[in-house]
Amino acid sequence: MNLFDGVISISNVSTLLFVVFATLMVGYALGRITIKGISLGDAGVFIIALLFGALFFHVGDAGLVFAGSAKPYDFSSGLTLVESLGLVLFVTSVGFIAGPKFFGNFKRNFKSYVLLGLIIILAGGLSAAGCIGLGEVVGYGGTIEEQDGFVAMIVGLLSGSLTSTPAFSAAKATVAEEYQALVSVGHGIAYIFGVIGVVLFVQLIPKLTKANMDEERAKLVIKEEGEKKSFTGKLFEIDHMGIAAFSLAAILGTLIGQIKIPLSSAGLSGTCFSLTTTGGCLLVSLILGHFGRIGKVSIMPAGTTLKLFRELGLVLFLVGAGIPGGAEFVENFDAMYFVYGIIMTICPMIIGFLFARYVLKLSLLNNLGSLTGGMTSTPALGTLIGTAGTEDVAAAYAATYPIALIAVVLVSQFLIILF
Repeated sequence: MNLFDGVISISNVSTLLFVVFATLMVGYALGRITIKGISLGDAGVFIIALLFGALFFHVGDAGLVFAGSAKPYDFSSGLTLVESLGLVLFVTSVGFIAGPKFFGNFKRNFKSYVLLGLIIILAGGLSAAGCIGLGEVVGYGGTIEEQDGFVAMIVGLLSGSLTSTPAFSAAKATVAEEYQALVSVGHGIAYIFGVIGVVLFVQLIPKLTKANMDEERAKLVIKEEGEKKSFTGKLFEIDHMGIAAFSLAAILGTLIGQIKIPLSSAGLSGTCFSLTTTGGCLLVSLILGHFGRIGKVSIMPAGTTLKLFRELGLVLFLVGAGIPGGAEFVENFDAMYFVYGIIMTICPMIIGFLFARYVLKLSLLNNLGSLTGGMTSTPALGTLIGTAGTEDVAAAYAATYPIALIAVVLVSQFLIILF
């Protein structure tokens, strides 16, 4: 009798693990290649994952199938698990890291973070609307059915260009059932540049502006007024690495992320908004990281644990998202749609950066940290931390991310209703 009752065999588990670790090994090697100070870093893992997906996987009737498998088996669920685990590890680590300085930073820059998050997503929405108009001019969407399908594709491109899973889910729930596959196709086409574009942008801007990183890091330091006195007694730790505290945040965050808020008169059977596991874990870990303890019990994981989980989570997420993305990209590639996706990544990114710099007057690292949150770009934050040489940029990401998360869901739905 099969150990997993036919759901998955030992050989399939071994294949999945082999692919994950092979992708990590080759991807890290690619990420180390530096040309004029610019490198892919962790995004090298994403590039290799895309190539692995394009070369060794294909989308068939059985799902996402490995080319070397003796029997067709759908690896989608396994890679989804890898992606989800990676996201939980990454965002929970970011929340704990940002927590001690988050609320002071958010209080000082509340209006800036709200405005920037809204400006970025509105720019993305207007870019999408412009692409719909351009598509009509060049001949896409002649009949009503074709028009509806084209709009579904564009909204999928928008969610992919902003690497936003909540927007992707909301768009699929809003369009008619026959167009849901088009949302998925659009998301997959735009997702690739949505990741790579922002990763390269946060590395290029400090070089193009010839920023003094020591000075920029100093501007980012937050001196808390009326700083709380440290606790004089020794805190009780459940385990010295803080994995139990980390797990607590992940459990609570997952539960909170499943709460659904109806956005239509149909109630829970219609369109709903939720923080998702990602947003829930980020919120809970920010709060726990801010307080650091409950009574005499420490709820703050060790710094080494957070750094390890942050890095591990990021690359697992890139592998889990990249391999299916590579396979689907090959199956559904359309040059014009790919260009539309590039437009919907570049426009909000540049507009957001310029608005933060010249209108909000944010310092460079605060600007770029907020930008990664506004673009809902998890990989770009990982790259920015390495480029900036400080984890303090995570506080700006965490402050802007929830605003953008809610806005992109609403904008995606509004585009479908409007067009």
